[in-house]
Amino acid sequence: ALYFVAAIAIAAVILFYFTRCVRSTFVVLLCSLIAVIWQVGLLHLLGLGLDPFSVLVPFLIFAIGVSHGAQKMNGIQQDVGRGTVTLVAARYTFRRLFVAGVTALLNGAAGFAVLLLIPIPAIRELAIAATIGVSVLLFTNLVLLPVILSITGVSKTAAARSIKQEEQGIGTRGVWAVINRFAESKAWAASAILVALALGIGGYVVSKRLQIGDLDPGAPELRANSRYNVDNAFITSSYALSSDVFAVIVKTPPEQCMQYATLQQADRLSWQLQQLPEVQATVSLADSVKQVTAGTYEGSAKWYTLSRNQEILNYGGQQAIQNTPDLSNVECSVIPVVAYLKDHRAATLDKVSATVEQFIADNKTAGVELLPAAGAAGIETAVNQEVRTAWLKMLAYIYGTVAILCLIAFRSWRAVLVALLPLALTSVLCEALMVVLGIGVKVATLPVIALGVGIGVDYALYLLSVQLHGQRMGMPLPEAYRAALAFTGRIVALVGLTLAAGVITWAWSPIKFQADMGILLAFMFLWNMLGALILIPALSQYLLPTTAVHRVPAADRSHA
Repeated sequence: ALYFVAAIAIAAVILFYFTRCVRSTFVVLLCSLIAVIWQVGLLHLLGLGLDPFSVLVPFLIFAIGVSHGAQKMNGIQQDVGRGTVTLVAARYTFRRLFVAGVTALLNGAAGFAVLLLIPIPAIRELAIAATIGVSVLLFTNLVLLPVILSITGVSKTAAARSIKQEEQGIGTRGVWAVINRFAESKAWAASAILVALALGIGGYVVSKRLQIGDLDPGAPELRANSRYNVDNAFITSSYALSSDVFAVIVKTPPEQCMQYATLQQADRLSWQLQQLPEVQATVSLADSVKQVTAGTYEGSAKWYTLSRNQEILNYGGQQAIQNTPDLSNVECSVIPVVAYLKDHRAATLDKVSATVEQFIADNKTAGVELLPAAGAAGIETAVNQEVRTAWLKMLAYIYGTVAILCLIAFRSWRAVLVALLPLALTSVLCEALMVVLGIGVKVATLPVIALGVGIGVDYALYLLSVQLHGQRMGMPLPEAYRAALAFTGRIVALVGLTLAAGVITWAWSPIKFQADMGILLAFMFLWNMLGALILIPALSQYLLPTTAVHRVPAADRSHA
């Protein structure tokens, strides 16, 4: 709740600094809050709630609502500043930005919906929550906000200030003049593309070291210096026990778990696991049978073995299960081989899992089936395998969906490339950042790329929709891009800052994976914003020169 209040306060300050209009700022914040309230209410009706994985979704919905609301507010302010009646200004802005806004929100919804394809319940619930939230924004920020602003109006002073800023020459001075140079000079455009290419290659090389799973010992939900993780580290280093349990299930027909072949298979697997430095100790029914057998013969070390005499095995197994019932099930058809690991880091789980898989492949025994894996570490291994499979599929789905929607909106494959290439660069750099920060791909961080792409494409949609409109009217690229900067470019910068500020507060969360998500999302929002402002004009120099854009016939230009 405190983080959400902080996000609202930060968004209010940024919006008011940009607009200097209390009414507009209040309406944008109000509509965004309504979207969050509707989202939470719909989740409750569906029997869902917010958990540590999905608690960032309301922040994202609020930030997305502020971003789209700011675009509508800016359009209405500019029209009012030119002398248009507020109601008409709201209609004009609604018409101009409707396609871009709907496409952007559909891209966001599609990006979240793609996560439903991942068979992990926590990610699916996050996807449902986010998809519902973005769908609600179609009503609250594309329809409700212009309606409210058409009634409340905007500050005349703020509207006049907006027009004055435009007349003073946005795109001809300051940082905007520098950005517009990428649309004016092919040398600048080539330099930007080469720098982006170098960053992409460097980021890709670094991202090859990206690992699947946790990279730190202890509970991944908590920071390394938390009380639990400090105590857990002490216990793990001082005793041959840990909370990271990896269990392999040995399955047999009923009443066959004490057969020599079964116990021998479990014993050999235990020995194989004990050779790994990542394994502190192993426990299985075979170990207990050997202990009971040796104890029966006065503790003689010669009898600390698995006897081939079935009666001796039956006696030892019955005594062992009587003392430790967890060593077998009631039907004597399942016995676990439990390995206590030093930690649950990705490299540890991969090595243990590979050893078990190799043992299973090399040691086939009739009537004995080895099933990996159970226990906390075993479940995490299975989750990591699902995440590894879903990682590339998710990227393919999200980029494919965004490309199709952008193609529908722009009707130009060149424009689709211009929109997607900055997003792809940000995705690669985000993976490289995860390597640098020691963050692995796991349930908490897997959705970040999808969230970043689905939301980040908004910048390209708002910029390119205005730029292409100008080019189709016959404007040269520099002039068309300058118009895009004047109408939506400043808001793109504002939105990037607002989105990043809305989630960066989570960097101070005591829950580690929430802090990781906050940092990565803030990075993606900022880099998507910079990539859109710089790379869209640079790429347009080569892919979207005015001569390559389908123009509106001269007879239709006045109507358009």
